Amino acid sequence: MTTSELLGNLPPESEKDLVGEIHDLLRESKKTLVILDADPSGTQSVFDVPVLTDLSPQTLRDAIDEAPPIIFLLTNSHALTAKASAILHQELGNILKEFEDDVIVISRADASLPLDTDTLCDALGIPDAPTLFIPFCKTHHQIEGETTTPLPHPEGELHSISIEDLRTGDPAEKLASLPAGSTCLVNAASLRDLNALSLALLKSDRRFLIRSGSSFVQSLAGIVSRPPLDAWQMQDLDPNPNGGLIVIGSNSQTTSDQLEHLTKNSDKVVPLELSIPALLENPDETLFPLSAQLNQTIESGKTAILFTSRECITPPDDASRLSLSDTISRALVSLVQSVIARPSYFITKGGSTASAIATDALGVKEAMALGQILPGVPVWTLGNETRHPGLAYIIFPGEIGSEDALTQAHEKLTTAL
Repeated sequence: MTTSELLGNLPPESEKDLVGEIHDLLRESKKTLVILDADPSGTQSVFDVPVLTDLSPQTLRDAIDEAPPIIFLLTNSHALTAKASAILHQELGNILKEFEDDVIVISRADASLPLDTDTLCDALGIPDAPTLFIPFCKTHHQIEGETTTPLPHPEGELHSISIEDLRTGDPAEKLASLPAGSTCLVNAASLRDLNALSLALLKSDRRFLIRSGSSFVQSLAGIVSRPPLDAWQMQDLDPNPNGGLIVIGSNSQTTSDQLEHLTKNSDKVVPLELSIPALLENPDETLFPLSAQLNQTIESGKTAILFTSRECITPPDDASRLSLSDTISRALVSLVQSVIARPSYFITKGGSTASAIATDALGVKEAMALGQILPGVPVWTLGNETRHPGLAYIIFPGEIGSEDALTQAHEKLTTAL
């Protein structure tokens, strides 16, 4: 089905801008939106929002006690087994239960990951709360040009809120009528559709658990859309003559195309391949020369592109896949840790890669979501506890962007030098 066929017969979306009213309602409620983010790309639609990677109980309690309107908790569940993810969400739910009506919990992840919603509902003490499944994300590829791809649905009986409900109906009535413990799929085609739902949610007396894409976080927080960041907003306060660092762990075709485009169209980059077969055969002999090349390249003023080899390796099962992913992640972390010079900028490609580099290589415990460098590509400012305080850290999801998107990001960042 084409996009025109899918959307052509829908009623027009509301012309009323609800963002200000949503923003005011959330603050009047004194509730905190707690976003359990499966990987760092969930911050793509917000700005001036804190992100915690340190999920120790006391750190979480202290952060929520400050009653911020919104806070992201990086769970990195994208890189966990279903069992490990369930255990983590049980632990987080147990802590969040202490705050009961003071928090609204959103599980932010793509539709392919384990839902963990039953685990969270039980841990939060709300087993009968309806779960809202809201996959809409304006930067994802379910609708791209004139092509649409159906999303995978949660298993079991589903209720739904239609686009017609959001545009011309009464979403508050639909929310009130949901049976206890039910799962409801929310159909939306724009941020204004989401805003109609957000307003109804904030006015409702019921508790819900929400599984959503990143755009709904922006909607429920009452955050206005703003254009991508300018180069000057991401540059170091002090002049930095070093080159940048780009770390590519994603092996998607989109990423491979973007890598090829950048290397062909810039003479300011030096590609450095981490061969996965060589890494598995002899880690030390593979990593040591790469470490030296990384430092030499960055100190020369050129940007080093550290990327994993592009051949496809297909592990026989999920356990083997996660083991291989962990091996690659640890190698990339080790190489980034070996970089002595402060890069002039830092791009990571792939959500799991970005999470591992941030926490294990750079020591991030709390960052600030600054905005987007390109649509769907969030930028963090690294905290004082890290190896590079104040550095712009760009999180480039593996499947986001056109063929030249990585080149655009590189060019924008180099103009800031």
